[in-house]
Amino acid sequence: QVQLVESGGGLVQAGGSLRLSCAASGRTFSRYPMGWFRQAPGKEREFVAAISWSGGSTTYADSLKGRFTISGDSAKNTVYLQMNSLKPEDTAVYYCAVGANSATYPPIEQGRYDYWGQGTQVTVSS
Repeated sequence: QVQLVESGGGLVQAGGSLRLSCAASGRTFSRYPMGWFRQAPGKEREFVAAISWSGGSTTYADSLKGRFTISGDSAKNTVYLQMNSLKPEDTAVYYCAVGANSATYPPIEQGRYDYWGQGTQVTVSS
């Protein structure tokens, strides 16, 4: 059974940083991309960043490039999201997910991810 457990969320002031972690189990994750998504209150869930283990490729939402960095440790089946220069509009529940199929380039579409974590709350105060 696949399990994803996010951690690292919390309350931070604008301009601060947080590092989210997602520990995965139950699958050979080195074959599958992993992604981060977020959902703000009253908004739809949106893509944040993703990484493909097979080629080491990463992709980001355009609006987050330069502030957020995704990385991973395949030996630990853990993916990270380093978030810098946080803004109040980054406030959301952040979810990690595992891709349904192996991919050289990680997908950004939610429908291409088949397992999701429970989410971790990130709150950025102004």
